[in-house]
This record gives sequence, C-alpha cells and structure tokens, in this order.
Amino acid sequence: MNVRKLTAASIALCMLFPSLLALAGCAPEAEEVLRVYNWEDYISAPSEGEDEGDYVDLIAKFEEEYEAETGKAIRVEYSTFGTNENMYNELKINPGAYDLVCPSDYMIMKMISEDMVEPFSDEFLRESNYARYGSPYIRDLFEANGWAEYAVPYMWGTMGYVYNPELSDTVEEDLSSWAGLWEQRYASVATIKDSVRDSYFLGVAYVYREELMALKEQYGTPALGDENFDEYNAKVTEIMNRTDEETIERTKDALLELKEHLYGFEVDSGKQDMVVGRISINFAWSGDAVYTMDDAEPYTDEDGVYHEGIYLNYIVPEECSNIWFDGWVMPKGAQNTEAAEAFVDFLSRPENAVANMNYIGYTSSVAGDAVFEEMVDWYAEGEAGDVDENGEPLVPYDLNYFFEGTGDGAYADGDYVIYVSAESAKRQISAQYPTEEVIARSAIMQHFDDATNAAVNEMWEEVKGLPIPLWAYIVIAAIAAAALVIGLSYMYKGKRAEPKPKKGYTRVS
Repeated sequence: MNVRKLTAASIALCMLFPSLLALAGCAPEAEEVLRVYNWEDYISAPSEGEDEGDYVDLIAKFEEEYEAETGKAIRVEYSTFGTNENMYNELKINPGAYDLVCPSDYMIMKMISEDMVEPFSDEFLRESNYARYGSPYIRDLFEANGWAEYAVPYMWGTMGYVYNPELSDTVEEDLSSWAGLWEQRYASVATIKDSVRDSYFLGVAYVYREELMALKEQYGTPALGDENFDEYNAKVTEIMNRTDEETIERTKDALLELKEHLYGFEVDSGKQDMVVGRISINFAWSGDAVYTMDDAEPYTDEDGVYHEGIYLNYIVPEECSNIWFDGWVMPKGAQNTEAAEAFVDFLSRPENAVANMNYIGYTSSVAGDAVFEEMVDWYAEGEAGDVDENGEPLVPYDLNYFFEGTGDGAYADGDYVIYVSAESAKRQISAQYPTEEVIARSAIMQHFDDATNAAVNEMWEEVKGLPIPLWAYIVIAAIAAAALVIGLSYMYKGKRAEPKPKKGYTRVS
C-alpha cells in the first residue's frame, strides 16, 4: 500500500472510531449463565410436540422473568443425573462446574459434612418465597437438623406399598406390616427398589418390626407438637439407621429370603408394571405411587371414549416409614449464587410449585393457598356432613400441619381440611401428604461414612448376585461337550468353521 492510500485509510479510521465507540456503548451486556444439575424429568418442561397448554416450561419462564426484573439476560444450562452418587462424583471431578444441584437427603448431609456447599444468603432465608410459602413442617425439620442454612427442600414424601386391593381379601391387612411382602402368597407379584439405600431400609424395617411395633404401642399416635412426638421419632430414626455388623447380616439374610419370590428389582419400571397388571405390589416412593395410581385409573377421554383401568391403593406400614426429600444446594465454587437463589425463589412461588406437581407427580415442599386449592380441586369430594356415592359419610383429611401460616387470606388457619371418601383416603392424597401419625414414625436416612457404605454395598452385592444353580451347570457342560464334538468333527473332515459376527450383549444384574 502506498503512502497516500495509507494516510487516507488512517484518516477514515479515525473518523469512524467515535462511531464504533458509540455502538459499543449500545451493545447488550453479555448474558448470564446459570448452571443447574437436577434429576431427570424433575421440573415442568413440556416435551417437543406436547401441548404447552398442559404444562408450563418453567425454565423458559424463569429466563424471561429474570431479564424483565433485572435487565440482564440469562441462560439456564440445565443438566441431569441419574443417581446421587453420579452427581457427587461429578462435583468431585469438576468442582465449580455447577451453581445449583438437587441431591437427596443423605447426600445433602454428606455434602454439608464435607464442606461442599455454599450457604444461602441471610436475605434469601428471611425474605424469599421459600421463607414465605415453604411448609412450616418442612422448614422446622431443616432447622432442627442444621440444614436450613445450606439447603432448600424441593420435593418430599414417604415410602410405602402401592398395591391392587383386589389381589386378595387380606392384602390390606398383610401390607399394613412391612413383613407382608415376605408372605409366600405374594410370590412373583411384587418388586422392590434396585437401590441399596431404599432396599436396605426395607430390610431393616422387616428385621426390627417387633421392636418398632413395641414403640408404636408405647407412644400411640402423637401429633406434631406433642411432648412425645420428638422422642418417639428419634427412637424410630435410631433403629432405621442401624449399621452394626449384626444388623447388616440380618438384613442381608432377610433380603435374600425375600428375593426368592420377588418378581424383580426396579427403579422406574415398577410404575408401568403396576398399571398393566404385570405386578400387583410395588415398594415405591410416594411420588411414583401418585403417578402409578393416576395412570392406572379408568378414565373417559376428550372424545367420550371410556378406557378401562384399575384402582390402586397406597399404604405406609404400621411399623415405620422413611421421610425422604430432595433439595437445592449451591456447591462450593458456584459462580452465580445470586441467580441460583433467584431460581430457587422462583420455584418457591405457589403457582410454580403447582406447575411442578402437575408435571412431576411428586409433592412440593411449598405450601400456600394456590397449592391447597389445587389439592381441593384434585381430591375434595364434598364438605363436612356430605356422603360419598355409597351413602357413607365423607372423612376429614387434615392438612393444617403442612399449610398453616402460609396462606394469603383465602383460608384461615385450621381450615386446611379436605373431605374425601374413606376409600379415597387410601389413595393419592395419602401419598401426597402423609398424616401426622405417619410422620411421627417416619425416619430420615442418615448419611453413612465410607466404611459403613462399603459394608452395606458389599451386603447389597451379595443380595443382588446371581449364583448359578446346579441345573445351569449341567446345561453349560452339555453345551460345551456338544461344541467340542462339533469342533472335532470339522477338524476330522479338514474343514474350518467360519467365525460368525459377534453379537451384542446385555448385562444381567
């Protein structure tokens, strides 16, 4: 380039420079990113092709509202995990990779004990939607256990049996004890969880059922706030978290005995197996129980076509249950804690809690009038003094323990009661909201140290192991002998067997 052209270009650039500065000043700020790590299918988010009028896209709604309120665009990078252990390992390998994660009870305790989480701000704990609408029962539970500063509960529930009441004349009586599943009459019709923590809990409940029932007889049915409630609950919790050598061995023996006549182990397939009648009893999380009962019931579609179905029940055995919960925590190294708190605050609005419950089927830790009205719409069959279709009086289902103090004026404290038939009280509503009597005998799983985890996992491997029976050895030997004869015959004839393409395989566990 000659000098004249270079000079002209320099002058033009200098004249253009102020304009570039002005344009740069008008450029939008770079968008924020919020990195969320959650369970699969655990937030309202319509699938492609699904009618968005049925479900709310909560992530998109949050992004829109955040920008409108703060003036800053935000993008939620949403990832999912399949187990607590996978989530934990990911955080160990990539510290600081996420701003918000949603582990379960025992894993939250483990992460707090290992200093893996950031505390929520004082402002959030005082002034957020969670502080306003979180159920007082759940918030008190977190406060009493020292988790309130580090975790915000998301979904919660119990464990029990989903069952077909037509299975036998005594099925309800049998399943009122955890021991009911060990009855030979229910061989090949039941599944339990392919989850070491949950199935260990089941085994411990079976092993110590007599001790647990003695406690129940001693303490009766205390309500929240009664002087005996905390003492009773503490004793149940101690029993259900025993991990001494004798307990592990007895639990292993109990589960091996049960395994002999189970249909199988499952994590997610039990819901559909119940709906189609492949099994009739499923050891289930309460949220899955609600989904199963909803899906199984007969219904008439929008075209007026009636679809056959079955009415299933949910029962929490008399000895005890597990109060479980999943909650939001901010991992150490989180880069956008402000947006993480805003996201939890957004999910803690009652209308958004309703959207999540509609989509997931699990029970939100958020209360408020909007949530209660949804429950009335789902379950109420009348008012006090009304009768059901058989002429029997409706029974009150008291939810004040969960909703009191969270209302916006539509209901007074003491009025959070839903009237249902006696049969309906055994179905979805009992899975959504356990009674105070059930809560009193429900333990929270504690986190195990490394040595205990190793011992319990070793026990589970023995339970899940697939020992080869004698008849299988005979068949294998016969096949090997036949293969040897065929091989020798090819060698004798001077021929070479051509190898066949390798087949795929599936892992049997």
